Amino acid sequence: MRAIVVGAGIGGLAATLSLRRAGVDVTLVEQTPRFTEVGAGIQLAPNATRVLRRLGVLDAVAAQAAHPAHVSFRTWSDGSEICRYALGREAADEFGAPYLVVHRADLHRALAAAVPPESVRLGTTVVGIDQDDDSAHVTTATGERLTADLVVAADGIRSSARQWLFGKDEAVFSGTAAYRALLPADEVADLDLPPLAAWLGPDRHFVHYWVRRGELLNVVAVFSTEAAAQESWTAQAEPGEQLRQFTGWDSRVLKVLRRAGQVFRYGIYTRTPLTHWNVGRVTLLGDSAHAMVPFQAQGAAQAILDAAVLGDVLADATPGGVPDALDRYVRRRLAGATSMQARSAQAGSEFHLPDGPEAQARNARMSAHAAEHRFMPQATAWRTDVLEEKQEL
Repeated sequence: MRAIVVGAGIGGLAATLSLRRAGVDVTLVEQTPRFTEVGAGIQLAPNATRVLRRLGVLDAVAAQAAHPAHVSFRTWSDGSEICRYALGREAADEFGAPYLVVHRADLHRALAAAVPPESVRLGTTVVGIDQDDDSAHVTTATGERLTADLVVAADGIRSSARQWLFGKDEAVFSGTAAYRALLPADEVADLDLPPLAAWLGPDRHFVHYWVRRGELLNVVAVFSTEAAAQESWTAQAEPGEQLRQFTGWDSRVLKVLRRAGQVFRYGIYTRTPLTHWNVGRVTLLGDSAHAMVPFQAQGAAQAILDAAVLGDVLADATPGGVPDALDRYVRRRLAGATSMQARSAQAGSEFHLPDGPEAQARNARMSAHAAEHRFMPQATAWRTDVLEEKQEL
């Protein structure tokens, strides 16, 4: 069995590893000429770290990660705690896998190190995908034509493959944008910050947590906006822009934003849910299939789960059975990923409620839930082992 994976992000690398474990000969193609350190923090819940363990990379990821003992939800104006939930050892014991927070580059590096260099083709831009009854084909910008039994399009939120498969379909601006920054630990040591926290306020929320073994503080400051913002890893904010957006917030939030050196600004986009991700021998995976707002911290996790199931359905397949195997992959993953898209969007609405009765009622609900449960409501998804879910919905 031969596969071509298009895109060497988190989803594409995880898919490559999962397919290789299933005995598939994989060629991973990526348009950038080399891997670079881009992005910032990623949260990895137990549903994702369970898969990383199976892929043989969890130890390498965990060695570079932070392991927060709990998550704290706080009020925007004075930092008073609404509630907190257990993570750390309690979550690892309960769910059989850890909750980690990592720099995206550290996760990417661990995944890339597990892929044999001869399987990777960097500097290769895909300009077309087509197929016939027996094979799938990728055409590169140089005119080269690569052939395999299947093609996995993990080419991200701006996926060209999605348009080739399903027609014109643009990414949708979510109505939110964010500032992100990384601060050395010693620059915020005096603020007594919780290890992982979300501060909730009108039309805004502010998230911070440690990455890279606690050496860096990852900061994400989200705000609602009607003006569509650029979706970019590298677009820099204007000096002081982030402070103007968060005027009046708790002094610790403002001190973090003030001390941030390089601040990036990016628009948050999603993709409209699809009824299927595959056509014949070609399928989407990760953000190309189900990009979501990050308010449940499950975007990367869902791509990793896709990768696990894709490898599982192809483990016993023959080349002739690829279309049926991809049907099984989509049946096993589409409902869960689509549900997480909706839950993430709903969480954003809840986080941004205006001061007054609505926010007070939300805080009361959160406090009451935390009094009865050790783990966050979304922790129900952490228990799921996608490789034990053999039912095909």
